[in-house]
Amino acid sequence: MWNKKGKGKPGASTDSLFGHGGTLEGKIQCDTNLRIDGGFTGEIRCSGTLTIGEQGRVHASITAADVFIAGKVFGDVTAKHSLILTSTGSLHGSAAAGKLSIMEGGILNGLVEMEEPSSPEGANGSVWTAECAANAEDDLQHDGHAS
Repeated sequence: MWNKKGKGKPGASTDSLFGHGGTLEGKIQCDTNLRIDGGFTGEIRCSGTLTIGEQGRVHASITAADVFIAGKVFGDVTAKHSLILTSTGSLHGSAAAGKLSIMEGGILNGLVEMEEPSSPEGANGSVWTAECAANAEDDLQHDGHAS
């Protein structure tokens, strides 16, 4: 779905899908990847990648390995690895993540907590620039995935 060319993030396939037009309330415990394009209220714990699609509206506390937000999220998000907000994504609540990327137009209202990344000796750090964000946004619009 997201990974047509075998590159980019999120590159993992969606194992579970909650589609547009529906609403769900409760607690989700998911050991696979999950995509939400509808409305959800409650709590989400996901061992894989959680994707909130552009039509997704989530009011929940979220814990996942990776979180990709293209819709609206109201609540606290903990991403063990990375949290990505696209140009259409918004997060209203606290965010804790190893890596945080916000594309131009993305909205984050709340507190942010990040762990300092551990880097191997002699490794050079990389910087996410406006050009990188623009390229990822362009890939997402044209190919359905960000690289």
